[in-house]
Amino acid sequence: MAKKSAALAFAVALGLTACGSDDTTSESPAETDADAPADTAAPEPNAEPEPEPVATESAAPTTVAEEAGDIEPLSVVVTASIHGDIVRAALGDAVPTLVEVEVVMPLGADPHDFAPSARDAEAMEQADLLVVNGLGLEEGLAGVIDAVADSGTRVFAFTDHAGLSLEADEGHSDHDHGDEDHGDEDHGDEDHDHGDEDHGDEDHGDEDHGDGDHDHGDEDHGDEDHDHGDEDHGDEDHGDEDKAVEDDHDHDHDHDHGGVDPHVWMDPMAMVSVVEALGDELIELGLDASTIEANIADYVEALQAKDDEVRATLEPIPAERRVLITNHDAFGYFADRYDLDVVGAIIPSLTTSADVSASDLDDLTGMIRELGVPAIFAETTESDRLAQALADQVGGDLTIVQLYSGSLGEPGSGAETYLDYLSLNATLIADALA
Repeated sequence: MAKKSAALAFAVALGLTACGSDDTTSESPAETDADAPADTAAPEPNAEPEPEPVATESAAPTTVAEEAGDIEPLSVVVTASIHGDIVRAALGDAVPTLVEVEVVMPLGADPHDFAPSARDAEAMEQADLLVVNGLGLEEGLAGVIDAVADSGTRVFAFTDHAGLSLEADEGHSDHDHGDEDHGDEDHGDEDHDHGDEDHGDEDHGDEDHGDGDHDHGDEDHGDEDHDHGDEDHGDEDHGDEDKAVEDDHDHDHDHDHGGVDPHVWMDPMAMVSVVEALGDELIELGLDASTIEANIADYVEALQAKDDEVRATLEPIPAERRVLITNHDAFGYFADRYDLDVVGAIIPSLTTSADVSASDLDDLTGMIRELGVPAIFAETTESDRLAQALADQVGGDLTIVQLYSGSLGEPGSGAETYLDYLSLNATLIADALA
């Protein structure tokens, strides 16, 4: 506004000059007004306001939140939901600021037969760290996992750090009806020489398929009743040509690892060494050691507390009733940890991809009647059709209980986290057997 007033006064002065006026007093005020703003602006450099904007500008960049936002988080991709929850919980508040965790398999997926999409494979290949179970659990992901490892990306396997190595048949008592399935897996090519010696398979008719040259004992071991031998795997009876091809793939993974049970997460104390090793891995990748170690230590305490809780939940089960018949051989480590006895499995194999014969179900029927087993434990990731058929064959008041095995549960299930999963399974088992 001062400039506009000065300009107007100057214009008036010019007008008066043009009119021939000799009076300079009209110009003097105009000039004085025009100079006034300059005179009032001059003292401003001596005033204090100038440092104020400098102070506000220097404070903003030092904000902790802004510094954290500038960090590029590590990309950690995990194959299965249980493993993903363990990783997230162990890392605590480092997720997602320092680490972004992505899980490949959706809730409810069976890790034994899940097949990845192109998007899944791409995420695994682009990860800074790929976290897997190992020991052939993720059968459908094996090719991608191998490719990622070959590319130089770090691959962290739970089974490399769990400190567990339960052989397939060790998870069963002497009542085990499915030893022949695991004899082939435990010894691979050596099965030709001593599969029978290790597993006492004489009660299962190993003479029909003890040659071990097909490694498909799990799927077809009932073939001894039909005298088809190993060479055809009972295809005439079951039309399993396609299944046999699938089983070749399934068992190749088990053979490679000597038939060692891959379900290591069933023992929560085995997860202590796993998460500690995972912390070391991430620190090597550049994460802050103090943050990671503190969060891992907190989760280790939670695992120890959960172990005590599960043991207390299962403690009331009488000794004569501490027996499990499961859907497949997934609960060996859980049984070992909590003094239970897995006496049989509907699918007598470490993988749910194996086939089941009528003689398997006949063996289990006799065992259940002999031992007075009150419950069969099915799985949420698999149909309970076979369990229902077995219960119908046994008759009586046999209960079918669905446990969580290869996946966490949906929201509201009570098995949304790994620790909740352990609590719920323990409660379900105790209620069925106690």
